[in-house]
Amino acid sequence: MSTQRAGAAFDAFLPNAVKRSKAQRAWAPADGPIPAMFISHGAPPLFDDGPWMNSLLSWTTSLPKPTAIVILSAHWESAPIAITSSRAATPLVYDFGGFDARYYNMKYETSDASIIAALVSDVMPDHAPVHEHKNRGLDHGAWVPLKAMYPLGDVPVIQLSLPTQRPDQLLELGRRLRVLREHGVLIVGSGFWTHGLPHMTSEMIHHGKVPAWSSDFDSWAWDATKRLDLESLADFKDAPGMPYAHPSPEHFTPLFVVMGAASDDALPKLTIDGYMWGLSKKSFQIA
Repeated sequence: MSTQRAGAAFDAFLPNAVKRSKAQRAWAPADGPIPAMFISHGAPPLFDDGPWMNSLLSWTTSLPKPTAIVILSAHWESAPIAITSSRAATPLVYDFGGFDARYYNMKYETSDASIIAALVSDVMPDHAPVHEHKNRGLDHGAWVPLKAMYPLGDVPVIQLSLPTQRPDQLLELGRRLRVLREHGVLIVGSGFWTHGLPHMTSEMIHHGKVPAWSSDFDSWAWDATKRLDLESLADFKDAPGMPYAHPSPEHFTPLFVVMGAASDDALPKLTIDGYMWGLSKKSFQIA
């Protein structure tokens, strides 16, 4: 068993990450719409994985720094749609259990997000006003990866609740958010490409064994995604590797918001691949 201090990899990662983030060029209208992203968010173990954090940072610093971020996480399902507090430095949600105490004391103090909160409300249907939870901050599906992607916390962030698991409705939600990309707003769907936690084994956790249900779903889902086969993706419950790859749908369905937010006929670009504990951490961007 490793005796390394919890989050030691994050401590080693942070100084250079801060330097790179400070040097990142800000988005400008001439850049055109910023791509949307699907990310596998990693939870607290991300902070113990230096290569994964560096992959996230290299990805985001290859793009202009966005004017704001709108993120949907697998860990906030609520209808009708709601948003987190737009206040600066709203306390985080530590919605995980069994990890080192350090992870329950981490902070991610972003700036005031009232402008992007208003823009999100403006693109929603008139009959569906958006409720702002004044005291709810980002959950771990949002703040954990964002600490690696934008370590300065200098980009305003609003988290949207996941209001349904229906792919058609999530695609429509993404289409409503699409216009925000023209203003440099980054749309992020945060889940996990495979998420069969109840079916994990010691071989997966300690030896990196990738079970067939994880690799089969991984291959199937990426093939359908890169072909823009939304009809097949909508039937993912019948895909190879199911139901083991996703015993519940919430870690996959943020994909549909991202696909809806993409420009018509845009093709996805694979940005992160590989496995953590046998679970696929595939992530991509799409313009």
